[in-house]
Amino acid sequence: MSKYKLFLLRHGEGAWNKENRFCSWVDQKLSENGVKEAQDCGRLLKEQGYKFDLVFTSLLSRSIQTAWLVLEAMGQEWVPVVKSWRLNERHYGALIGLNRAEMASQHGEEKVKLWRRSYDISPPPIDESHPYFLEIYNDRRYNTCDVPKDNLPRAESLKEVLDRLLPYWDSIVVPEIRRGRTVLISAHGNSCRALLKHLEGISDNEIANVTLPTGIPVLLELDENLRPVKPRQLLGDQAKIQAAIKKVEDQGKNKPR
Repeated sequence: MSKYKLFLLRHGEGAWNKENRFCSWVDQKLSENGVKEAQDCGRLLKEQGYKFDLVFTSLLSRSIQTAWLVLEAMGQEWVPVVKSWRLNERHYGALIGLNRAEMASQHGEEKVKLWRRSYDISPPPIDESHPYFLEIYNDRRYNTCDVPKDNLPRAESLKEVLDRLLPYWDSIVVPEIRRGRTVLISAHGNSCRALLKHLEGISDNEIANVTLPTGIPVLLELDENLRPVKPRQLLGDQAKIQAAIKKVEDQGKNKPR
């Protein structure tokens, strides 16, 4: 018996998604296509009659911008938006800024898939010589975190994403859901995958095969214990969704010359 509805959304396409680069904690706005994805998502949710009471986002602009555009398209701009670094994308460490296909060419597709999709393997950590180190760690948005800036991650596995996300989920998000509020989490591919792993009990191996395309809302119907009562639903045109999933999966493949 379904008691609660929870919506997860990977933000619309960002500028570096389009360029097939590891974006991670570098702040990027949505691409033109990403703006359209977010607006289309909002229109779809409105057509299907959904109403949100509260939206959670990361501290990254592409997550926040997606939430704004979705709410605007739904005519629900007044709905509160709550932001936390704990919903940020996975920290890709030294890989940030690199092209996925070029990395596959240099290191092999399997190695890149491990870095991108495995549960407990971390990429090499970022250090102060990295071209984006200061851009990330001098950003004043991270002065607002509930941990000192020096304790923020330098690289993360998906397991570490889940470890930093769960306290926020349990203490902040879950009480709102239990109050009967309909919640949208507008976040990132890996923070959403980590939460799906937790909620659906996906195995460490199988989570590598879970792909979330940009701008596609995921509906979870949960029982009183916040466990799914039916498979997750990716809402929208299913043929387009499968094509979008394949596009994401192909990002880490070596492109033929």
